[in-house]
Amino acid sequence: MVVQVLSEAERFKLDRSDDAAFYAEPRFVHHLDGAFRNRLTALYRERIPPCAVVLDLMSSWVSHLPEEVRYERVIGHGLNARELEANPRLDQRWVQNLNRDQRLPLADASVDAVLIVAGWQYLQQPEAIAAELLRILRPQGQLIVAFSNRMFLQKAPQIWTDGGDRDHLEYVARVLVAQGWPLPQLLAESTRAEGPLGWLGGHGDPFFAVIAQKPGPGERREPTTVNSSLH
Repeated sequence: MVVQVLSEAERFKLDRSDDAAFYAEPRFVHHLDGAFRNRLTALYRERIPPCAVVLDLMSSWVSHLPEEVRYERVIGHGLNARELEANPRLDQRWVQNLNRDQRLPLADASVDAVLIVAGWQYLQQPEAIAAELLRILRPQGQLIVAFSNRMFLQKAPQIWTDGGDRDHLEYVARVLVAQGWPLPQLLAESTRAEGPLGWLGGHGDPFFAVIAQKPGPGERREPTTVNSSLH
């Protein structure tokens, strides 16, 4: 059973038109800078084993996975077919509007790692997605939700637009825990800008991530509450 966390007001977004129309034209651009992308790739290199079946949820034309690592299979989901078709890392792909249909077309316990980059902030039914991800992940599988401080303001629900960086981390964790996930790890890091600006100490896009692991066989999840401590 899906446990609701958000109020109807918190799900409200300024642009209530069909998300499929907003994403109908492909955007072959990077929405996050090189410093953020490098940190994200390093995290994937550290956390995801080469034998993994990976689901890149809410993906686009790039998956940020380390180029030198080959996984068993990389599955991509998104809202623009042309972007997904241009992504060289995807072995399988499909288009689906998660704000209208939250049921994922994947079998129970069929995926080792789920990645969401700069996408959670557009979910209006995050509780149902969190429950689905727990269903499709194998025991001890990982979920990595990464984001920065950028967004399409008109497409983000009020829960996101009204909050700050720490609020975003705690909100993602709160939704996960409500659906039965163990308390996740929260990352909040600064990055160094690329090029001359970085040499002078300039910062890139800030890096935030929520990392959760599905319990293994026989593991019991103790009741937890989300607090503001960051690791």
